[in-house]
Amino acid sequence: MKQILVAPFLALSLVCPVNADTCPPAPDHSVRYDELVGQIQQAETEMAAREISNKMWELWADAPDEAAQSVLDRGMSRRSAWDLLGALQDFDRLIEYCPEYAEGYNQRAFVNFLRQDFESALTDLDRALELSPNHIAAMSGRALTLMGLQRMEEARVALAEALALNPWLPERHLAADGGPLAMPGEDL
Repeated sequence: MKQILVAPFLALSLVCPVNADTCPPAPDHSVRYDELVGQIQQAETEMAAREISNKMWELWADAPDEAAQSVLDRGMSRRSAWDLLGALQDFDRLIEYCPEYAEGYNQRAFVNFLRQDFESALTDLDRALELSPNHIAAMSGRALTLMGLQRMEEARVALAEALALNPWLPERHLAADGGPLAMPGEDL
């Protein structure tokens, strides 16, 4: 029994060393990302915007090294399969190894959002945005998380900030007339 419990920990330790000092900085994609933001703001169709958004995701999901990439990819696969506890373990490990990598926090926040642990999600989204202030997915995730916490005015502001960078976000409908994050109208 001991061997069964130790084996997954040992395998994870080999894939992703515990010492955060060994994690290199995340690749700097800021110039390319800024270009993509400009392109998505000028996109004429939702399909064109979606293609640009996919390119943004490629940049965000480019981990600092192979070990971090392996843990990120496995965590994302587990999340997609609704193995939320397994995904949380992977993202905890990624953050422990690469505490300056914004996507680790963003992905853990997404898992916590799915678990409806909105407070934990918000903490991680705030950290992701400290590390990557224009991370549109973290910005929109923050708006949704604030909605989950019933902090509607803050959610409205957060979504407006995200939409200023990407007017094609799927969440844009929340801010449309009649949506829960629409600007309040004047009383008659």
